[in-house]
Amino acid sequence: MSGTPGRIAPKRRPGHRLAAAPAPDRARVSGSRAHAPERTFETPPDDIRIRTRGLTKRYGDLVAVDDLDLDVQAGEIFGLLGQNGAGKTTTILMLLGLTEPTSGEAWVMGLDPTRGPLEVKRRVGYMPDSVGFYGDMSGRENLRYTARLNRIDQSTANATIHEVLTQVGLTDRADDRVDTYSRGMLQRLGIADALVKDPDVLILDEPTTSIDPLGVGEILDLLRGLVQERGLTILLSSHLLNQVQSVCDRIGIFAAGRLIGQGTMADLAARFGDGAGHLEVGLDLVAPAEIERVRALIAAIDGVTAVVRADGPARVWTVAVVSAAEAPRVRTAIFAIVAQHELPLTSIREVVPSLEDIYRRAVAGPAVRRAPETAA
Repeated sequence: MSGTPGRIAPKRRPGHRLAAAPAPDRARVSGSRAHAPERTFETPPDDIRIRTRGLTKRYGDLVAVDDLDLDVQAGEIFGLLGQNGAGKTTTILMLLGLTEPTSGEAWVMGLDPTRGPLEVKRRVGYMPDSVGFYGDMSGRENLRYTARLNRIDQSTANATIHEVLTQVGLTDRADDRVDTYSRGMLQRLGIADALVKDPDVLILDEPTTSIDPLGVGEILDLLRGLVQERGLTILLSSHLLNQVQSVCDRIGIFAAGRLIGQGTMADLAARFGDGAGHLEVGLDLVAPAEIERVRALIAAIDGVTAVVRADGPARVWTVAVVSAAEAPRVRTAIFAIVAQHELPLTSIREVVPSLEDIYRRAVAGPAVRRAPETAA
């Protein structure tokens, strides 16, 4: 989709034909699957919606995706996180059968996208980072066109279109021209477009780019609702860390074509965190002498490495602990000090690393070597 309403990349109408791309000369393609060493791969179980093993894509000397092993489970939102050029979109294109791997294998709903791309497309809804609609047609008319392309009969299509428009919150604007839609509305229509064929898997490439913060929140809430209501599996590609962290059940970190870590936030924090624990303690103390006395009491707790009080009216203290495993014990010790000295405690919580911290450590350190898969 274009980022500017009114400038919408057109779909091709019936009668407009795309020139067929010439078939590659396999004998001349360096590293093609025809020359890849034979490897034996096991078909995934039913609860794995997407699986790749050794998936690799080369463009000449450029390795766009390097030996990718990935599992996406039924009913989860899995985030592919990485900067532009990291290999996320190339991975998606291979999963959809839109480009052929150099080596390795992929399965989507138990199907091989290379050998059965049409069947994969019937089971998967896809929204690219730039998708086109006819600006002179309404949202509903665009969805009807998509339904015809997917050979959905008219009565079924009308009911489905009404349902998906309701789910994405576009019923009030469904009959307005698409060139009057905002960027957020276009993204909603793109999700509706991907849902028209009632897919089992939804793949979204940068679904919240160029949307205002309020619109982003609405899109992410919508995705979570789709998983809960439809039982969908969603693969979401993004470079926006806070959005991935807020909506994804598990995350895979891409760098330079490699998946260097995958798992839940807890898995990734354990692998790429600094190992230290941190507690945030609210103590409503004002007198300098009392502040220093309490700081000394907390600092004397075994395992505490630093006590820092933030400036400002919040009066929040950050207590650094030698390891995350020690944080619960230190928290108990702080409660004991508070009770013994009758201190005005307002809050206490353990602070976990942010995805930004984890990502920065993951891509900057030696962990760029491909990491083993972490359990869900």
